[in-house]
Amino acid sequence: MADSPYIKAFIIGVFVMILLALGTAGFRVFRKDNDGKGNDTAAVKALTIRVALSFALVIIIGVLYLLGIIEPNG
Repeated sequence: MADSPYIKAFIIGVFVMILLALGTAGFRVFRKDNDGKGNDTAAVKALTIRVALSFALVIIIGVLYLLGIIEPNG
């Protein structure tokens, strides 16, 4: 079951969402509004989403490992 393409696709998909949230935060920090200030609130929200996704991914991988669904490659 460790070679299940659905689990691999899910993990890769969550990882891509983490990278997109990080990119969104960076874009929001450097983009200036009409008043010349950055959009800090949107950047903080994007970083919060990134942290939550990262935490959830670690927990999900741990649970899948404990259930024996995934195994280390070593």
